[in-house]
Amino acid sequence: MAQPETPAISDAELSDILSEFYADPYGHVLFCYDWGHGDLKGFDGPDDWQREYLEQLGEEVRKRRFDGVNTVPPIRFTTASGHGSGKTALSSWLILWILSTRPNSKGVVTANTAAQLETKTWAELAKWNSRAIFGHWFEIAGTKIYHRDHPKTWRADGITCREENSEAFAGLHAADSTPFYLFDEASAIPEAIWNVAEGGLTDGEPQFHAFGNPTRRDGRFYENTFGRLRHRWIKRSIDSRKCRFPNKKLIEEWEQDYGEDSDFFRVRVRGLPPRASDLQFIDADTIRKAQKENIADASPSDPLIAGIDIARGGSDNNVIRFRRGLDARSIPPIRIPGADTRDSMRMIAVITNAIQKYRPDAVMVDGTGVGGPIIDRLQQLGYDVYEVQFGGKSPDRHYANMRAYMWGRMRDWLRLGAIEDDPQLEIDLQAPQYGHDKQDRLLLESKEAMKRRGVASPDDADALALTFAYDVEKKSSLVRNQQAMSQESDYDPLENI
Repeated sequence: MAQPETPAISDAELSDILSEFYADPYGHVLFCYDWGHGDLKGFDGPDDWQREYLEQLGEEVRKRRFDGVNTVPPIRFTTASGHGSGKTALSSWLILWILSTRPNSKGVVTANTAAQLETKTWAELAKWNSRAIFGHWFEIAGTKIYHRDHPKTWRADGITCREENSEAFAGLHAADSTPFYLFDEASAIPEAIWNVAEGGLTDGEPQFHAFGNPTRRDGRFYENTFGRLRHRWIKRSIDSRKCRFPNKKLIEEWEQDYGEDSDFFRVRVRGLPPRASDLQFIDADTIRKAQKENIADASPSDPLIAGIDIARGGSDNNVIRFRRGLDARSIPPIRIPGADTRDSMRMIAVITNAIQKYRPDAVMVDGTGVGGPIIDRLQQLGYDVYEVQFGGKSPDRHYANMRAYMWGRMRDWLRLGAIEDDPQLEIDLQAPQYGHDKQDRLLLESKEAMKRRGVASPDDADALALTFAYDVEKKSSLVRNQQAMSQESDYDPLENI
């Protein structure tokens, strides 16, 4: 929507116009700032990733349909990014969108140091407020912004994240509006502050936006974005090379000096956490080579194998992955939320649709727990399904169990095999640590141990590892056609589920 040609508009009229952007933060940003003029000359609006963020935020607002009375589930966004991506500008747009479209909204903004909060976060906020068509509504004093007519009930306060300030992050008491938290440089914010802020999301239309460089492989920001709590958040990892505003020449120098997969470059450019410890089972160099350099090569005689990892609960995903020879890149993965595991009809429907679409020569399914009944049903329907018990005996005496054996074969395969450049798969492949049992057999870290240190279940990597459980041969075209005719008969695959 174009900005009005004349600023001669009453506050009441402007308020009515801005109310139209209650669930449209992207439209709000386009309307409220004079893009292409003044100090925005040469800029026509947000960068692509910022636009996608704002559009998805609008979708989340519309889903919740807050009526001003009944509390709705919190909106949680977490974004790990490299330097110069534009996250501070986006933070300012978010704060001003909430304040200008939601009377009596209240927020707390924090960063890891007072200097960051004052000289970067709040300085950027003041700059964008001065550009906004509604900027005269709000007063900025120190690290506070408030409505001139309602300074106590309609405001956002910048507070440093020292643990002794934790009480300031408690409930914001905006039951008929939007209480919100915005964390900048979130990697360094203490656990206690996160915990108190989470407790403040219990009324109104609560929102939580976290931004930062992923400088650590532990802490709440890591857990929310890459680890055990990532299923609770809408997460992003932003590579500065794909953004419009960073100093691309400097980034090229960093890549030459440090290397693309150095911790320096991962954190400051790619928006990924640093490498894991020396106990990491699959090293980052092997993964990056499989993503970037290895060719997705498959012989016509190579069988197509599907691996299906079944989730244990709502925090994990069910994942289907495919591999043909050295190619695990060409067919995209299928992810099903863990909460859907309880819906056997939906699970069977998704799996059978995938099998009928891609016609794998074999399907390897995690048979632990709830996987057993799913395997039984697939076999009843005539599908060539292999049950795999992760804790079962390894075919190779050097590995302590079946899971370690599959991961060992997958690690060896990755030296030549090709995978897609998917941050989720990359994080999962790096997740498990390893050791040895009393018989000196290789043993992968258990999922329970991983979760205790804040690392999520590596569902994507487990699905790929399942394709290495057993050696199979490619089916003849005659066998494939006979099975296809049987599976596509008038027999309903969902009958009697």
